[in-house]
Amino acid sequence: MSFVIVLVFSAINVLNEYERVVVFTLGRFTGIKGPGLVLVWPGIQRTRRVDLRVIVLNVPKQDVITRDNVSVKVNAVVYFRIVDPGKAIIQVANAFDATSQVAQTTLRSVVGQHEMDDLLAQRDKLNVDLQRILDQATENWGIKVSNVEIKDVDLDESMIRAMAKQAEAERTRRAKIIHAEGEAQAAQQLVEAAKALALQPSALQLRYLQTLADISHERTQIIVFPLPLDLIKPFLGPHGE
Repeated sequence: MSFVIVLVFSAINVLNEYERVVVFTLGRFTGIKGPGLVLVWPGIQRTRRVDLRVIVLNVPKQDVITRDNVSVKVNAVVYFRIVDPGKAIIQVANAFDATSQVAQTTLRSVVGQHEMDDLLAQRDKLNVDLQRILDQATENWGIKVSNVEIKDVDLDESMIRAMAKQAEAERTRRAKIIHAEGEAQAAQQLVEAAKALALQPSALQLRYLQTLADISHERTQIIVFPLPLDLIKPFLGPHGE
């Protein structure tokens, strides 16, 4: 009687909400149990416990040569979880190690297909490509890859200096273009102003008087300026003499 009681108590297993057990009866797969109270008969049945929570996998830095022949070191982080405990136990010996190895090779392959500028400017697109490829590769193992993020991109010192020079040259080029565009717009405005003043001589006189008013505010002792004849013509004789 005591033997039966001990046998029953040894057969009782309690699983958390995020746990499942893969049951093998006499070596054959007979199902997945959990969570809660699970009976597993010792000597006849064996179990493998599986955690269904999201697992964070750090992919170590990989030496990669981009498509434009730039040598970089890239690492990433992979978020995945087991969605089919049976496949995760039966189809692969160690699901975590297998996922890590596939993540490393996929990271080198995907990054090597892109140029350095894409790696720096389009990281979100590369993350999506990595997630899609990894998810397809691990589907037969009962694993779902939910997200992949490239963390760090390390360059050697010579490449950093070259990129800094390139950025400085680009800023100089843009500054020259903006300056040239400003000069062109200013010249166009001057042409339009000259045309307007030519059509209205009185406007030219008003502009001249405005200039004199501006000069009068300067801290100078003597101001010498020409006096246009058109300005004093009304004060001369009938024939402008």
